[in-house]
Amino acid sequence: MVQNHHVLSPATSMEAQPPMNVTFEPDAGWLVYLANPRKPAYALPSGAVDAHCHVFGPGDVFPYAPERKYTPVDAPKDKLFALRDFLGFERQVIVQATCHGADNRALVDALRAAGDRARGVATIRPSVSRDELAQMHEAGVRGVRFNFVRRLADPKPDDYYRGLVGLIAEFGWHIVIYFEAADLAERCDLFTSLPTTIVVDHMGRPDVTQPLDGADFELFQKFMGTRENVWAKLSGAERLSKSGPPGYDDFIPFARHIAQAFPDRVIWGTDWPHPNMKSHMPDEGDLVDLLPRIAPSEQLQRKLLVDNPMRLYWEAS
Repeated sequence: MVQNHHVLSPATSMEAQPPMNVTFEPDAGWLVYLANPRKPAYALPSGAVDAHCHVFGPGDVFPYAPERKYTPVDAPKDKLFALRDFLGFERQVIVQATCHGADNRALVDALRAAGDRARGVATIRPSVSRDELAQMHEAGVRGVRFNFVRRLADPKPDDYYRGLVGLIAEFGWHIVIYFEAADLAERCDLFTSLPTTIVVDHMGRPDVTQPLDGADFELFQKFMGTRENVWAKLSGAERLSKSGPPGYDDFIPFARHIAQAFPDRVIWGTDWPHPNMKSHMPDEGDLVDLLPRIAPSEQLQRKLLVDNPMRLYWEAS
């Protein structure tokens, strides 16, 4: 564990620093998170962790990145914390979103406000300093995210990511990877060479209209089955499902299959505030109520929601 006693700077891990007090208009047609989601029927186990959520802005305090590919509605930390308490989660893992680029100030601010109730996943660039990394570690960052989804980011050559891995090695951070199902084969050499724990967002975005033994999902299962350092987030029902809410029935078999095959390497999150949704804005009560269908036993539910995220984000600290 890295010890560091610096006071966190307000500009932690920034490439460019846009002027403060800039007004940002969200993209036309941007779907806004629900102000009043319903209370889920499913009672979360004590100590449950929402292991994938975001903060956006507010843009007049934490400006959105000039290179962003979308401009969201503000989703500040107080709204995120209120949702945590309403749904019954004890802790959260806040993941840096591409609209903030490598300016992690909003993330660090939320982590400092949450204290031990949150951990973070940052975005970094090769120019990040060791001091900036140490400050983020002190705030609660425990991983970095590599985004390969072309509509959200501009993926780089493999050696770019290998260089970033070297920068974080001393901190013991893991790597979160976000990609489309078809990208796994293309980037497999990179992914299998990464020396640390790898967490795959949204199960690698499988096509849930295909069978469980379809080629893309078979490759993903092989990826997890042959690499004990690979974990999966069983999130993204609202993104992947074609059958839609409230039950997202076509998504469930895929998530359940991974939960049962790899019970010690799965986590779950709400993905609040659900950026870039086009079809509908999900109700978090509906999403939480999917959990006993994804993880049918109490033992699986506890692993998914408590034991696994605690081991990855808190106990390894």
